[in-house]
Amino acid sequence: MDLSQIKMIATDMDGTLLNSKGEVSNAFFELFEELKELGITFVAASGRQYYSIIDKLAPIKDDIIVVAENGALVMEKEEELQVTSIDRKTYLELLEITNDLEDSQVILCGRKSGYIIDYGKEFINMFSEYYGRYEIVDDLAGVKDDQYLKIAICNKKGAERYVYPVVKHLEDKLKVKVSGEIWLDLSHLDANKGNAIEQLQNRLDISPEETLVFGDYNNDIEMLQQAKYSFAMENAHPNVLKTANYVTKSNDNYGVETILKEVIKQKKAITV
Repeated sequence: MDLSQIKMIATDMDGTLLNSKGEVSNAFFELFEELKELGITFVAASGRQYYSIIDKLAPIKDDIIVVAENGALVMEKEEELQVTSIDRKTYLELLEITNDLEDSQVILCGRKSGYIIDYGKEFINMFSEYYGRYEIVDDLAGVKDDQYLKIAICNKKGAERYVYPVVKHLEDKLKVKVSGEIWLDLSHLDANKGNAIEQLQNRLDISPEETLVFGDYNNDIEMLQQAKYSFAMENAHPNVLKTANYVTKSNDNYGVETILKEVIKQKKAITV
């Protein structure tokens, strides 16, 4: 594996860079400084809200590119590079469909904030891990002064089994992604991590052969397809393990950090 030509590294957050406690390791931040010195562009690509991502990566937030909401929003420092939203008519149609889902909580992921109705303290405590900014509203249909980046649906029984069959028919006009064990996301067809990474590759003149990507769930598949050096985590969904060209250790066993060390080692070897 020749990693000496890598110019861009993109990683998912939950189940990938973050451990099971939702933490970023100190080792990662130390490795990041070396990647920065080597001129490698680092991209944090997640289904999470932008504000949640930069909270997790606060020490380096001004030195990275953030792909948030599964690719619906791309930010560098405080500059919007790309926004891909759903129009209001489609948004209201989706609310009609998702209102009928049993044992599920619906979140509107807006550009300014996340929006939920009051689902109770237990849900809000869990939900706030992924949303740095949110509002509790009486009616999701009443949210008008924002862009609709994504609708996220939570079902603690399992999103793939209990939510996906109900919304699968929307795949011809929307991006429907099971993004975690209890999460499913609905967004614009062009709002995916793969499209976001492709746009960044074009913008920065970086090829797939110069790109390295890490992921663990179905919302990472398009992104993995944009890189020659695509790594599934050991803990990844079977679809991701099939898609990726390589496998690294689990998120709790420093799988990302292990490969970053190898990138740094090989890059330094060719500069000696």
